[in-house]
Order: sequence, then structure tokens, then C-alpha cells
Amino acid sequence: MRHSRISALASARSPAPTGAGGGLLPTRDLAAAWFLIVLVAVPAWVLTIGQARGMGVEPGTMGMALPLFLLLWLTMTAAMMLPSMAPVAVTWVRGIGRQSSGWTRTVRTVGFVGGYLLVWTAFGLLAYAALALTGGLVDGRPTAGRWIGAAAFLLAGLYQLGPLQNVCLRHCRDPMGHLVRYAGFRPPARDLRVGVHHGTYCVGCCAGLMIVLVPLGVMNVAAMAGLAVVVFVEKLWSRGPLLARGVGVAFLVLAVLAPFQDWLLPGLRATTDGM
Repeated sequence: MRHSRISALASARSPAPTGAGGGLLPTRDLAAAWFLIVLVAVPAWVLTIGQARGMGVEPGTMGMALPLFLLLWLTMTAAMMLPSMAPVAVTWVRGIGRQSSGWTRTVRTVGFVGGYLLVWTAFGLLAYAALALTGGLVDGRPTAGRWIGAAAFLLAGLYQLGPLQNVCLRHCRDPMGHLVRYAGFRPPARDLRVGVHHGTYCVGCCAGLMIVLVPLGVMNVAAMAGLAVVVFVEKLWSRGPLLARGVGVAFLVLAVLAPFQDWLLPGLRATTDGM
């Protein structure tokens, strides 16, 4: 049984379609999977942009309660991360398509996506706590914004250049070996575990980039778009690791400049303009 699951995932790498008896997911189903990804990502961007226009770029949690913040966080996550994780999702769903059909396939796909979002929700809790803390510090002492921004850029730069980000990036760039390993996971909740496992690597890959949303602003659409492009290129371009290191160096430069250049800190500047 395990051998058949591994074979299913391994053959899912091939784009050549066959009929139902041939085993691979038909081209029309693969096209439908990509269409669904676009169908989710585009509205997520529309909702994110619309919400950002209404809120502006402010320090801290912008007065949002935790449930609302998590809802917006997951919307933002879908907008930023879905295009870059699509190859993994499509590959896994193709494997599911070979082993399941109908309602079972739907349930398994929802389990995978749910596990992925569960990890990003947990990371969103940490982000909310960090934003609440930094927002409180800036409100109490406006000059702290400069040093909070410098610390955030420094931490993000060091993370981008560190070994943990490199390990996670390797996983996200070449997930097939892990997907074969996932085929050995046993029910129940196999697909949920796969989503959690891959989501954890995805968070580890992108954590440094997400840190800079503290000084840039968590609802800064330009910053989100730029980071989404970086995430996408890091994971899918042949020289993605080189880009990751280059971005890390750029963050270190910004860490040096941040205490002297308020324009680099739109997410911390609302209460520091009067300095």
C-alpha cells in the first residue's frame, strides 16, 4: 500500500495526462486546480487591498481585535503565499486524485489546506502579540519606533542569512522528496498532517520577510506585494537562494539606516512624525 502511494506521488510530477485508467490526473483537472488557485488568490488580493485602503498604515494592531486580525491575516497569507506554494499543493492534490474520488478527494484536499492555514494562524497569533507590543512601545515612547524598526530589519536580515531559513527554503524549492515521505503517513488526519508539516516549512522560509511588516506596516499593500514577489522568486527561480541572501544583506543595510531615515518606517511612523 505504501509503495502504491509513493508511486502515485512520484508519477504526479509528470505533466502528461492519461485517462482515468492511466492513473495521472487529467489535464483538465490540473487546469482546474490552477484555476482554483487563481480564483482564491485574486479575491484575496482584492479584499486585502480594499481593507488596507480603509485602514491605512499604522503602528501596532491598528485597534483590531484578535479575531478580525486573524481573518485579515489569513486573507493576506492566501494572497501572498498561495502562488508560491501552488506547485506543492497541485502535486499533492494530484496524488490524492489518484488514490481517491468524489467526496473523499474533497475532504482530503480540505484537510491539506486546513493544515497549512492552521500553521499560518498560529504564526498570526505571534504576529499579533509582536504588533501589540511594538505598538504599545511606540505609543508610550515615540522615539522607540526608530530602534524597533532597526531591530526588526536586523533580525530579518540575520534570519535570511541564517541556516534555518536555508533549510526551509530547500524544502520549499524541492518538496518532492518530502511528498514521497508524506505518502507514508497513515490515516486518520494524514492530509492535515501534511498541510501542517509543509506549512511549518513555509513559515520557516518566510518568517524573516514577514518580520519586516512591523516597520513597513502590516497593511502596507506595496510592501506585501514586494514580499510576495520575493517569496515567489525565492522558491521557484533557479537562483532563489542567492536572492534570499541578497535580500538579507539589504535588510541589514536598512537596519543601519532605519534610526536616521523615518521614511523607512511607515508602519511605526504614525506616532513618530512629531519627533
